[in-house]
Amino acid sequence: MTALLRRALLVGYHFPPLAGSSGIQRMLRFVQQLPQFGWQPLVLTAHPMAYERTSDDLLADVPAGTVVRRAIALDTARQLSLRGRYISALARPDRWMTWRFDAVRTGLQMIREHRPEVIWSTYPIATAHVIGAELQRRSGLPWIADFRDPMAQEGYPRDPQTWQAYVDIERRTFAQAACALFTTPSAAAQYRSRYPEAAARIEVLENGYDEDSFTQAEAALPQRQPLAPGRFTLLHSGIVYPSERDPTALFQAMAALRAAGALPPGVLNLRFRAPVHDALLLDLAQRHGLQDVVEVLPPVDYRSALAEMLQADALLVMQAANCNAQIPAKLYEYLRAGRPVVGLADPQGDTAAVLRQAGITAIAALEDAAAIAPLLAAVLRSPETGTRPAAEAVRRASRLQRTAELTAHLERVARPAATARAA
Repeated sequence: MTALLRRALLVGYHFPPLAGSSGIQRMLRFVQQLPQFGWQPLVLTAHPMAYERTSDDLLADVPAGTVVRRAIALDTARQLSLRGRYISALARPDRWMTWRFDAVRTGLQMIREHRPEVIWSTYPIATAHVIGAELQRRSGLPWIADFRDPMAQEGYPRDPQTWQAYVDIERRTFAQAACALFTTPSAAAQYRSRYPEAAARIEVLENGYDEDSFTQAEAALPQRQPLAPGRFTLLHSGIVYPSERDPTALFQAMAALRAAGALPPGVLNLRFRAPVHDALLLDLAQRHGLQDVVEVLPPVDYRSALAEMLQADALLVMQAANCNAQIPAKLYEYLRAGRPVVGLADPQGDTAAVLRQAGITAIAALEDAAAIAPLLAAVLRSPETGTRPAAEAVRRASRLQRTAELTAHLERVARPAATARAA
C-alpha cells in the first residue's frame, strides 16, 4: 500500500472466511476496490471463532497487505448456551454482542496506529453500528453508517426488548453519523421520514456484482452447458426465508399448471441452491405433487454459484410485499449473469422497480398464485420475452461503480487524520 493513500476504518462482521452469506460481498469488494480510488481500507472484523461456517475460497480476494484485525467475538447461541438455552440479554442487539468489547479496544488501537480519516460500519449485524458509534465518540472521527436493510420495523424484531435495542442504535446513529447509507430508495425515504433532522445525511448506495468474479467464472466455462439436459432449469440461488421469500404461492401455481396439463413431467427443473430452509421446500413439493420438479441442493463456493447462474435457463428472484423496501443482493448478480430473469415481487416494491429499470417485465407478486401461473407458463413458452436485462442497467450495477460512489461519500465527510483523538 502506498503512503499516499487516504485511510478509512471499515467495521463489519461479514468478511472472509465467513461462509454462507452473500453479505460478505459488499464489504469485501469495497476493501478490494477502494485503493483504485485513492483509499486504503483498514478492516476491523470478527474472529472466525464467531462464524458458524467458514471457507477459505474468498480469502484470496482480500488484497495482499490489507490491514485486517479480527476482534474476539462469541456467538451467544452456540458458545454461551447451556443445553440450548442462554441469557437473552447476551443476544441483544444480536447474538454477537460480545464482539463490541474487544472491537472497540482494537479499533482505537488501529486509529492510533494508522490514523484513518473516517470510520465506516455496516449492518446487519447491529453490533457493528454499536462499535462504529463508540469509536466515533472516542476518536471524534466522522462516521458513515451503512445500513443495507432497515433495522427496527413494524413487527420486527419480534422480541420487544430487541426491537427497543434497535431503536436505541438508530437514534444514536442519526445523532452521531455524518452520513447514513441505505441500499434501496424506499428504505432511505422511510428513514428520512422517521428522522427528519438527519434527512440531508441519508443517501442511497445500492448493492452490485463483482465483474472480476464473473470474468473468472466465465473463463472456467468455455461453453454454456445445461444444468438439467432436456429440461428448463429455473434457478433460485440463496436463502429462501419462510416469510420474506415464502414460495407457497409459486408451488400452488405450478400445481395448478400441472392440473391443467400445462406442466407435464420432465419439462421444468426448479432448482434451489443453498436455500437453508430445505425442509420447507421439500414439504411444499410433496404436498403439491411436485417432487419431480423441485431440486434442493447444498451450498457451493462463491464462484461455483456464479457459474451455475451463467448456465441456468432462467433465474428466479423472490421478495414478499413485507420487504418492499429491500432488494435481494443476489438480484444484481442475476443481472450480470445475462440469463433471463423472472421476478416474483410486489409490483409496488423496490425489487420490482429495479427489474423494470433493467427492462425486465416478467414480474408477478410473490403472494399471487393466480398471476404466477400464467407468467411461468409464458416464460416456459418464450424464455426471452420480457426477461433479459438491458446492457446499460448491468453496467451501472457493478461493484466498481458502487465503490466509486462510496469514495465520494468518504471524501465528502472525511477530515484530516490529525484531528482524531483516539482515547
